[in-house]
Amino acid sequence: MGREIHFGENELILKLTGLTGYFALKRKVQIPYHIINDVLVDYFDAPQWMLRMPGTSFSPLNIFEGSFKYSDEWYFLSYERREPLVIIELNGHKKYKYVIFQIHNPTDVASELRKRLRDN
Repeated sequence: MGREIHFGENELILKLTGLTGYFALKRKVQIPYHIINDVLVDYFDAPQWMLRMPGTSFSPLNIFEGSFKYSDEWYFLSYERREPLVIIELNGHKKYKYVIFQIHNPTDVASELRKRLRDN
């Protein structure tokens, strides 16, 4: 898995490494804590009519990497399996409404993020 989470003092940074960053056409997504509305761990099925802008997707294999637009909202997706994902809803990000990614121990990551949100 080519994803790393860095909890900074004021922001969360999702770093994409290796082929993950290559296919997403992006190396990192910075998310200030103050614009995070909600954090949850759940399954996510990308709508069939999402537009890649730019990004890589192989729908039959459930692989999505990069920026996607659906119903006038921007999503950053980074996952390659149907399993519980970290889903972050944003309010006021310069581009994204949702950041959804796969990571080892998503429940622990979401819990740590919620703790940081309470502290900020």
